[in-house]
Amino acid sequence: MSSPDPQVRAARNLADPSPESKPTKNSSRSRGPVVAVTGAASGVGELLTAHLAASDAIKQVIAIDERRGEVSEATWHILDVRDPAIAEKLRGADVVVHMALDLDLETDAAARTAYNVRGTQTVLTAAAAVGVHRVVLCTSAMVYGAHADNDIPLSEDAELRATAEATGVGDLLEVERLGRRAPRAHPGLNVTVVRPTVLVGGTDTALTRYFESPRLLVVAGSRPAWQFCHVDDLVTALEYAALEKIEGEFAVGCDGWLEQEEVEELSGVRRMELPSAVALGAAARLHRIGLTPSPAGDLAYTMHPWVVSVSRLHDAGWRPRWTNEEVLAALLEEVEGRHTLAGRRLGRKDATAAGAAGATVALLGTAALVRRARKARRRF
Repeated sequence: MSSPDPQVRAARNLADPSPESKPTKNSSRSRGPVVAVTGAASGVGELLTAHLAASDAIKQVIAIDERRGEVSEATWHILDVRDPAIAEKLRGADVVVHMALDLDLETDAAARTAYNVRGTQTVLTAAAAVGVHRVVLCTSAMVYGAHADNDIPLSEDAELRATAEATGVGDLLEVERLGRRAPRAHPGLNVTVVRPTVLVGGTDTALTRYFESPRLLVVAGSRPAWQFCHVDDLVTALEYAALEKIEGEFAVGCDGWLEQEEVEELSGVRRMELPSAVALGAAARLHRIGLTPSPAGDLAYTMHPWVVSVSRLHDAGWRPRWTNEEVLAALLEEVEGRHTLAGRRLGRKDATAAGAAGATVALLGTAALVRRARKARRRF
């Protein structure tokens, strides 16, 4: 997943240089599952590893990543999740939580897809080969798609109508397809899919960058609706899945949602409204010439609702600790001082100009970037 800044609360052991280490067994944890976490050294994977390692309900945590992380209570194995040797590292695990996904905006799209798809294939096959009985995949509620005719909220078993046009969504759809096929190919293997809404808490995505702009872009005639998910709540939902308190496919996020007008009132950031053709056309052109990391497909998720019910978690006894209002406040605090225009990070000088002059200068600046890029291409 997109990597939040480390906020690990477990004890640290940075002095141990060994690539693989086994902590002293805690006799009080004779019961409970052995849980393996991929992508355990950073991001949500690191937070989850620390959380599970501190839980008396978990017998042991096996942590897998390309570098050793800082959760000393876990048993660490250092390798790429695409390496078939991962099978031996998963031996003895009851559950695997697969968090080794690359959804970084700046990663080459082909390389990102190759890593995400091959990694998921390898983990599912390896888990089945060594007798793991459950794999938990973490994707996103973006797989439902953002459409003007979406119900608010969507049912968790609603059709997945997303396309591959937004950053990483094609990969997530393929990850889910692999997850659905795995139990048929490997009887006895169960797959649980967790779909967080707009993830906040050290994350850097097209949706969090939306709130770094000097004005909130609103496409004329659209009906945005915002449902957030704090990483702390995602971690506890993943724990529910690891402990088999819930299974199947389910969403995780705050209860309810915020309308665009509420977001603007709470944030104090005014809107910049553009016709659909202008906004989508500019987004497509800027991405095509390499000036922005976000394709035009990302814009749909700020235009149309994709709010999802979280009733399955509720039925299992889980409740979010964060409200949408609280997560939005945390996001605004986190992005303070960052400045983005059309998904592109600006330097301090550019950002000051854009903020001072408002939407008009922002649009002119975007147009200038396009013209500059065209001139540069003509020279060559």
